[in-house]
Amino acid sequence: MSAPPKFPGTGLEEVNVPGQAYLREALSCCDDPLKAIENFQLENGILLPSLRPMLPLLDLHGVRRLDFHTSVLEELRDKLIAHINEVGAKEGRERDRKLKELLVKSFPVVRVKALRPVVMCILRNTPHIDDKYLRILVRDRELYQDTDTEVKRQIWRDNQSLFGDEVSPLLSQYIREKEHILFDHLNLTNLFFTPTPKVRRQGEVVQKLAHMIGNSVKLYDMVLQFLRTLFLRTRNVHYCTLRAELLMALHDLEVQDIISVDPCHKFTWCLDACIREKNVDIKRSRELQGFLDNIKRGQEQVLGDLSMTLCDPYAINFLATSAIKILQHLINIEGLSRENTILILLLRMLALGLSAWIMIDSQDFKEPKLDSQVVTKFLPALMSLMVDDQVRNLHSKLPPDERESAITTIEHSGPAPDAVEAYIQESSVASILAMYYTLHTARQKDRVGILRVMAILSSCKDDRAYEDPFLHSLIALIIPMSDEFANEDFCTGLFDEFLFAGLTRDNVTRHMLKLLWYIHQKLPQARLMTLMKALQPTAQHHESVHKLYENLQKRVGALHQEPQPEPMETDFDSPLKNVPTPGPHYVS
Repeated sequence: MSAPPKFPGTGLEEVNVPGQAYLREALSCCDDPLKAIENFQLENGILLPSLRPMLPLLDLHGVRRLDFHTSVLEELRDKLIAHINEVGAKEGRERDRKLKELLVKSFPVVRVKALRPVVMCILRNTPHIDDKYLRILVRDRELYQDTDTEVKRQIWRDNQSLFGDEVSPLLSQYIREKEHILFDHLNLTNLFFTPTPKVRRQGEVVQKLAHMIGNSVKLYDMVLQFLRTLFLRTRNVHYCTLRAELLMALHDLEVQDIISVDPCHKFTWCLDACIREKNVDIKRSRELQGFLDNIKRGQEQVLGDLSMTLCDPYAINFLATSAIKILQHLINIEGLSRENTILILLLRMLALGLSAWIMIDSQDFKEPKLDSQVVTKFLPALMSLMVDDQVRNLHSKLPPDERESAITTIEHSGPAPDAVEAYIQESSVASILAMYYTLHTARQKDRVGILRVMAILSSCKDDRAYEDPFLHSLIALIIPMSDEFANEDFCTGLFDEFLFAGLTRDNVTRHMLKLLWYIHQKLPQARLMTLMKALQPTAQHHESVHKLYENLQKRVGALHQEPQPEPMETDFDSPLKNVPTPGPHYVS
């Protein structure tokens, strides 16, 4: 008689337990298969003499032997996992020795699905897993997917491409979520700058990344490198936001292994506290300035990560709104901008944040020098514009006086000072301040003030006035002013002098479609048709733009078929009213 054929095992044979291969071989070589099965059951069933008399009783109740053995297996498995977790919770060499022995004995059965959770539990509790086990887990896709994150961290440390594959979908999800908020045309209360820093970093992606990193400095450094690379490749500032949120999420989790070696930690923590409290007091301003002034020689690369932290739109929003409030305060007390140390620091941090991409791209880690003329010439010009608006608004509340009213209108309603337009063409800091003063006038519903500054916004350096966070905020503040769109001068100022100049950018089209979604019924027919024609998407536009345009067409068409009720004005001031008030590659 020839030798019985050999079948591949599942791992049970390696621990001297007859398994699938043994049974198949026994059945292929026997004369009586039923007898062979009976012998296999007797030899490999639960070997408890007291239990054997119960098996026929279970048979009479229709309980299959498989179900009975499976239930016993699950109960024992759960108890064993609980015991392993108890062992893993201890410290010292004895724990490591026990876990190593258990792993040696149990790993051969890792491909047995019913027993795999036990092996994975041992691996999860083992601080340093031998490479031979990690290699097996990586090669088998099913095993890798069943592996716990605690174990995967040990795999990822030496496999950057695999870690990148895991992180990449999360980064894409994060960007999609940010863009959804910026372009959401159905929920006007879902404003970009409303959530607090604490709420933002509780988001799903940030928490998942923090869990994937654990306390591994190497994985943290990999994520930072991914963020730097993507920011460099795409110029998308949301990667800067994620860099700051991730660090602060690890701060919340008290992951000392990481936050103690990240030289940006204390600066980011201090800035986060200022954003959360909507205030920069003297003490915090000195701390922030100290971090910038005391970067040691040879550690200049830290400026790259600091600039990313300050390039975060939430940081830019805080710095710029704080600067505008200081300027208002200086007007009230007749103070000079150059003498306000907190204002100078805010402008210095704005300059550093706005130069982040250039610094990282050039690898020239030097803090950009704040143009002194921005302080000595641009700010006074901007403050004169602000004074004009304040005088005009104050005058409008006084008893009517035709002669005085005419003088006030002439003197305080003309074009913005030439210096304002000149400096926003040359300076990103000046551009941001002009943009945020525009938001201030919109918040005040000051139509003349809006039109004066809107006329020059298209001149902003690097087209900064067409960036999403600013347009999102501007559109949200202008929608409640829908009655103004019946006036040609308002349409000319907003559309012809500003938005049309940015229509070469896809995002501007999306923001304008959102605006029309709410105010189209207030527009003169000819103006509406002109806008709809100008906004018609091309083949290069994203599918979502085409869909929004089609829905807007239907909405506009329905308007002309039946009368529409007057929309209730939403109080857009409330989410944005509480603006702030003033008071790298370094991991080895």
